[in-house]
Amino acid sequence: MSSRLWTRLQNSYRSNSARWLFRRPRAVRLQRPMISFTFDDFPRTALTAGGAILNRYGLSATYYVALGLMGKDSPSGPICNSGDLVTLLEQGHELGSHTFSHCHSWDTEGETFEASIVENEIALSKLLPGAKFESFSYPIGEPRPMTKRRTGKHFPCCRAGGQTFNSGTADLNQLAAFFLERSKGGLQSIKDLIDRNRESRGWTILATHDISPDPSPYGCTPKFFEEVVQYAVNSGAYILPVARALDVLAGPNLKI
Repeated sequence: MSSRLWTRLQNSYRSNSARWLFRRPRAVRLQRPMISFTFDDFPRTALTAGGAILNRYGLSATYYVALGLMGKDSPSGPICNSGDLVTLLEQGHELGSHTFSHCHSWDTEGETFEASIVENEIALSKLLPGAKFESFSYPIGEPRPMTKRRTGKHFPCCRAGGQTFNSGTADLNQLAAFFLERSKGGLQSIKDLIDRNRESRGWTILATHDISPDPSPYGCTPKFFEEVVQYAVNSGAYILPVARALDVLAGPNLKI
């Protein structure tokens, strides 16, 4: 077997092994489609630029933070500080967990991964007494099956990747998301996704990191992000943070 084929098989196993195990299924039956905007790592520009765009449309997002990175530099730019956490909540956004140490979801042993989840919760309680994480995002990659099982005990829902949307039956322990910076077809591929989500009355979770005129490989420009937001608004979907969207999924007749 060639090394290239072996690498492809390994990557496929990592991407798919947890998808069929330790599922927490939830039927997606909605009167209207839903869209959630999410930011991983919580670089400051996700709030100062991305949040400002969302605020202009009266929208809120979910920000996944690893508090062990707070105030540090990162590949996607400076990470948030404690003041940003306060601002985020004041603006009506939701705060989600990303482990304390930004643990690799596959490479980290399950017990260590779960300990970092707990550490992040403790750190938040010290920074903002009374605040809590409302959902979770797996850092860096897809989770190991046992990591998925451990993580699902702590949160109402956990978000992964997959470059698709949630329809039919969603797995609350591994919700699908679409990373904007990985859209090979650019804006049109995202528009096509939103169109398919509207036709299926599904739940699209859009994800990225920094929002900057000169973005990292993990982020996008303000112009691109606003074009996505505008198209999402025009699609007629409910646009809600993840935890709020989950409430609607649990009771689709819930008033927005």
